[in-house]
Amino acid sequence: MPGRQTHWSADGNAYASIEQGDLVKTDIRTGHKTPLITKDKFRKSGSDQPLVITDFAFTPDSSQLLIFTNTARVWRYNTRGDYYLLNRTSGQLRQLGAGSGASALPAQSLMYAKFSPDGKKIGYVSDHNLFVDDLATGKRTQLTTDGTRKRINGTFDWAYEEEFDCRDGFRWSPDSKHIAYWQIDATRIRDYLMLNTTDSSYSHIVPVEYPKVGENPSPARIGIVAATGGATSWLAIPGDPQQHYLTRMEWFPNTDAVIVQQLNRKQNESKLFICNPTNGSANLIATETDKAWIDGKDRWNPAGPAGWEWLNGGKAFVWVSEKDGWRHIYRVSADGKQEVLLTPGSYDISSISHIDEASNQIYFIASPENTNQRYLYRTRLDGKGKAERVTPAGLAGTHGYTISPNGRLATHTFTSYQTPPAREWITLPDHKPVIESESIAARVKPVPKSNVSFFNLTTEDGVTVDGWMAKPTNFDSTKKYPVVFYVYGEPAGSTVNDVFSVGSNNMFVGDMAKAGYIYVALDNRGTPNLKGAAWRKSIYRQIGRINIRDQAMGAKKLLAQHAYMDTSRVAVWGWSGGGSTTLHLLFQYPDVYKTGISIAAVGNQLFYDNIYQERYMGLPQENREDFVAGSPITYAKNLKGNLLYIHGTGDDNVHYDNAEVLINELIKYNKQFQVMPYPNRTHSISEGPGTSQHLHTLYTNYLLQHCPPGPR
Repeated sequence: MPGRQTHWSADGNAYASIEQGDLVKTDIRTGHKTPLITKDKFRKSGSDQPLVITDFAFTPDSSQLLIFTNTARVWRYNTRGDYYLLNRTSGQLRQLGAGSGASALPAQSLMYAKFSPDGKKIGYVSDHNLFVDDLATGKRTQLTTDGTRKRINGTFDWAYEEEFDCRDGFRWSPDSKHIAYWQIDATRIRDYLMLNTTDSSYSHIVPVEYPKVGENPSPARIGIVAATGGATSWLAIPGDPQQHYLTRMEWFPNTDAVIVQQLNRKQNESKLFICNPTNGSANLIATETDKAWIDGKDRWNPAGPAGWEWLNGGKAFVWVSEKDGWRHIYRVSADGKQEVLLTPGSYDISSISHIDEASNQIYFIASPENTNQRYLYRTRLDGKGKAERVTPAGLAGTHGYTISPNGRLATHTFTSYQTPPAREWITLPDHKPVIESESIAARVKPVPKSNVSFFNLTTEDGVTVDGWMAKPTNFDSTKKYPVVFYVYGEPAGSTVNDVFSVGSNNMFVGDMAKAGYIYVALDNRGTPNLKGAAWRKSIYRQIGRINIRDQAMGAKKLLAQHAYMDTSRVAVWGWSGGGSTTLHLLFQYPDVYKTGISIAAVGNQLFYDNIYQERYMGLPQENREDFVAGSPITYAKNLKGNLLYIHGTGDDNVHYDNAEVLINELIKYNKQFQVMPYPNRTHSISEGPGTSQHLHTLYTNYLLQHCPPGPR
C-alpha cells in the first residue's frame, strides 16, 4: 500500500472496494454485493465522521484491515499519509505510529505500510526510517535510525522515483523474519533550490536533491535487517556504487536468497546477482549489454518495477529483453544458465498481463499488425507454443486487461479513436462477457469521427512515420486551413495511438474542428512504438536532432501533399519533452513552423536529471557535443516566428532555470517572444485556484491571434 491493483478475493472470483464509505465484496460472476465492513466501523474515537479510505489491505486470514488515509503527495503521487489498523473481531481501530509526546511519529508521514507474509507484523517507513509494529502487542520497533532527507531508508530519492518508478523500497522475507531494504545516499547530491516567493512576505528556499546530468548517481545499497531489530547486514554487490543503479530487488519465494538487478551508469549493461543475506555475498548469474540502453521493468509493467515474475516456486522466472531486436519474453532458470524465448517473431510485446502456471500460459499485450493498437495474446510458458490472440476480432483499437489471480476473470477496457473508454468483466480464455447486457459490444456505440483519419508517410530521408489528422468541421478541400501540430517526440511517450482522445485538444477552449483548424500528430523515430528496438533506439545520443528532423520532414511532406493546408499558418505545441520539440522545430525549421507554444520545456539538456538524460544521450564527460547539439538554446538565435513560452517556477522536474537560460539566449539575439511564468506551480501547472482555466485561455488566445482559424 498504497497500491494500484484490484483487491481480489483469495479465489479470484470477487473483489473488495469502497462504495459510499462501506467496504463491499462484489461477486464478479453474479454482480451480487456483500457488505464486509460498514462505514461506522471506520470512525476514530471521539469523531462522528468515518475515515476517508484511499486504499486498504487485509491480513492473510482477513481478521484485520490496514487502512490508508489522509494522504499527501510525494513528488508525483500521494504515497504518504496515516495508517489505521482495524481488528474485525473486537472492532478496535488504532493508528500506526501513534503515541504520546516524542514517541509519536509525525502525522501524515507513514509510507508503504504492509503486512508481513504471516500477517503478524506491519512494516512501514516514516521520515526516511523503517519501523515494524507487532499486531498482537502493538509494540513498535525502529529498524533504522540514520534516516534523513538525504539518507533515505526504505524508499527512494527524486531521480530513482521519477525515472525508474521506484517508490516502495523494502521487502518482507517469505518467513516474515527479515526485511530487505534500499538505502539511498543522496548526501553528495547537490540541491536544486526552488524559490517560493508567494506564500509569505519573505521568500523561502525549497531544496530538492537532484542529480543533474553529468553528476554521479546517488549511491544505493541493499541491507537485510531482522524484523525484531538489530544491525543491518549489507549485500556486497560488486562495483562502484557511484557508477551504477540498483533498480530491482526481491526475495526468492522459498529460500532466504535475494535477487538484485544492477544497471551501470550508462544503463547499457544489466547484471543479475543472487545474494546471500547471511554473509552478503553476491553471485553474478546473468549479464546483458546493449549499444544504446536497456529498459527497466517500468517500461513493460504499468504497475512499476516491484515484484519478480517467479515460476515453479522460484526455480525459474520470466524476463523481458530486446537483445534480438524485439521486446520479447523469456523463461530463465534461477541460476541464469538456461533460457527459453517464449514470444519469437518480428514483433514487440507491450506488457505482461498475467502468468497462469496452472494452464501453462502467459498472457501479454501486443499488436503485430498495427503498432498503434493493443490486444491481448497468450502463449505457452514452456516455449513450445505459438502466440494466440485472445482479444476477439471486431473491436479494433486499444485494449487493456486486469486479470484475476486464478486467470479465469478479467476487467477488460477498450477505446479507439471513435469509441469512448469502456469497461466490462470477461471470462478467460474464451473472452466472453460475464453479463451479456453489460458487455462493451452491447452497450457502447462508436462516435462518428469522419473528420479524423490515420495515415503514414515516408519523408525525403526514407523514414516512414505514422500520424493522425483531424480536419475542420464542414471541411472544403478548395479552401486553405491553418495546421496545428501536437508533438512529443522523445522516448518517454508517443502521440499516435488509437484512443478516443485522438483529434481533440484539451488545452483549447472550445472545439478546434469547429473553429476551423487542421490538427495533426506524427510519431518520429525514438518514440516508444512497437516497431522494434532499432526504431526506438535510433535516437540514442540524437535527441534534439533526428526526432526533430523526422517531425519537420514529415510536416513538409504533409504540407506539400495537401493544397488545403495553409503553409503561412502552421503552429506547433507540446509539453515537457514536447515543449522541447516545439522549441527545436520553431528554431531549426523556422520556414515551416510559424507559431509555437512550448510548455515546461528542457531548454538545455545539461540541466536535466542524470538518469533520463544519460540513458538516452550518454555521459556529457564523453560526448558533450551531443548534448549541446540537442539543446534548444543552441538554435534560439534562429527564431523568426511567434513563440509563447510557459513554465512553472516550482517545477521540480524540469527546473525553471531552463526557462531563464532560454530567455537570456533569446534576449541576447533580440528575439521578441511572450513568456508566462506560473508562480510555484509544478510540472503539471495545475495547482492553485483558476490555474488551469488561465492556462487554457492563454493558450487559446495566443493560437487564435497568431495562427488565425478558419478557411481562406
